[in-house]
Amino acid sequence: MTLTQLRYLVAIADSGLNITLAAERVHATQPGLSKQLKQLEDELGFQLFVRRGRSLEGIAPAGERVLEHARRILAEAANIRSYAANERGEYSGRLLLATTHTQARYVLPPVIAAIKREFPQVNVDLQAAGDAEVLHQLVHEGADLALISTAGSTPTGGLAVPLYRWRRVLLVPRAHPLAALQRAPTLAELAQHPLISYESSTRADSSMRRAFTSAGVEPQVAMTARDANLIKTYVRAGLGAGLLAEMAIGLREDEDLRILEAPAQIPECITWAVVPRGRVLREYALALLHGIAPQLDRRDLRRVLEGNLDADWPTPPTWRELSQPITI
Repeated sequence: MTLTQLRYLVAIADSGLNITLAAERVHATQPGLSKQLKQLEDELGFQLFVRRGRSLEGIAPAGERVLEHARRILAEAANIRSYAANERGEYSGRLLLATTHTQARYVLPPVIAAIKREFPQVNVDLQAAGDAEVLHQLVHEGADLALISTAGSTPTGGLAVPLYRWRRVLLVPRAHPLAALQRAPTLAELAQHPLISYESSTRADSSMRRAFTSAGVEPQVAMTARDANLIKTYVRAGLGAGLLAEMAIGLREDEDLRILEAPAQIPECITWAVVPRGRVLREYALALLHGIAPQLDRRDLRRVLEGNLDADWPTPPTWRELSQPITI
């Protein structure tokens, strides 16, 4: 049994039992992967997958147990490599970061630029996705850490570290009826107009929908999108008022639009870093978290992740309190 065989096993499971896709993920040939899987099964003395002809139809019960141990072994092997690299002062490698489009577009550019200056041999692999997919990438795609926002609730899937707090704002054309207000509209006033927001707004558990429901009104969601730039595009096209993260607003690039505070009942959000429990992060990953949230101490982060210190995070600052551009 080898680490390579275990890595192939996990790749097959995480690729929906698609051998071709699994081979692509681990940069192997399909025949080579199949051969290694057969050798592993021969050594163990039982089949790991349920088969129909040459196709894999499911994971056998014994295979599920082996897969669970394989994931732990691969994670610990990766931790050993990270420990060794940190001890050697080796600052090269790959940082796989799963995050939302808003973080990728508006928050991370200056931070990643600083990381590349400090650690020029690090390759940052940024994977932007919808809210529902980010944690999936952390658990199943091997991301080193994930950045995700919630309206107060702590995300699951690993150790959650609060980075900063932010609010939503409204963006409307200057001729829009709400543009004449000298204050934030009420939810009832906002409900009288078509609304453009993030795709998460369609979920029944979204904080925006809960706020409208508590006020006894129903929002007119005309359109949703993952990307704030798309929301702005359709605001300019006259489809409605845009409700989006304050980080996505640029005073110069959006000077043709009117920026309003969102109704106070729409709750504040927190952006979190989520790290798999027991994961040993490389120094450049810790530097990235400190770059986003300067209130975090790199040494405390490492000690908490290693299990040598209880998590007692400082109160995250608001987005407006953070200095820009963000520096490390």
